[in-house]
Amino acid sequence: MSLKLKLKESLFHLMELLPEKQGYYAYHTIQNLANRQNMLDRLKTNTFSFRGLQRLLQENKLSLEGKNVLEIGSGWAPVMPYLMLYKGKAKSVSSFDLNRHFSRKRIRELNEVFLSEYGINVSVAPKSEWHLPKKIAYYPNTNLINIDLPETDLVFSRFVLEHVKPEDLRLMHQKFKTDLKPGSIIVHLISPSDHRAYVDKNLSLQDFLQYSEAQWQKKQTRFDYHNRLRLPQYEAIFKAAGLELLHIEYDQPGADSYKKFKSVPIHEDFKDFTDEELTAGSINVVLRV
Repeated sequence: MSLKLKLKESLFHLMELLPEKQGYYAYHTIQNLANRQNMLDRLKTNTFSFRGLQRLLQENKLSLEGKNVLEIGSGWAPVMPYLMLYKGKAKSVSSFDLNRHFSRKRIRELNEVFLSEYGINVSVAPKSEWHLPKKIAYYPNTNLINIDLPETDLVFSRFVLEHVKPEDLRLMHQKFKTDLKPGSIIVHLISPSDHRAYVDKNLSLQDFLQYSEAQWQKKQTRFDYHNRLRLPQYEAIFKAAGLELLHIEYDQPGADSYKKFKSVPIHEDFKDFTDEELTAGSINVVLRV
């Protein structure tokens, strides 16, 4: 394990010892300091995902235009809601997050970048707490499992589901099935690989599959939680909720990545999965209620 990853894990475990409010304050402060990606770079990375979303919808004869969108996981800035609203012509976007990461300063930066890159002058709603346009609503510190959902035609998540507990995933999709109108669409972009490998390039993207559930829970914290669900487990959750699977796709590792995977002593918990199921990455899913 690299020194950088050791320091990161040690820091998260120290923060885990703090009371929840103080722990999240420390996490938020550190992330703000460490997150050096400027807003233009953030726009470019989200634009890649937005084009992927558009492709998935088009290939299934669907569209964002005129849709009320519910976003799961707001992140640090409303880049995807802006792209969906201004480039995808969505009717509205309601963004939900368990935590609060938005700031007026960051959103003002996004508004300036949108003007410089696209010539779009974002009209901020009067008295908006977050300096957001009228058709974008932000719900921080909110678990959508426990609330009445807004009018929704399309649900979207980007690299969020892998950080949600399996039971909450089941409850969430059961809620979508019962509360959303028939024909509503759900699109998930899922990153199921071991995120520690992005910090330590020597690790396999499946390194965390060597641990039992008890061992893994001791290694991770609430600040870097990853459920480790494999492709068939996601499919089982969607099926159990009674959702129609319209489309699913995923990446397979290249030769070097697969070699790293084969060096990992896979734990018995994952013995019933094939290599393809264990290594499936960048999972994109389109569901229908």
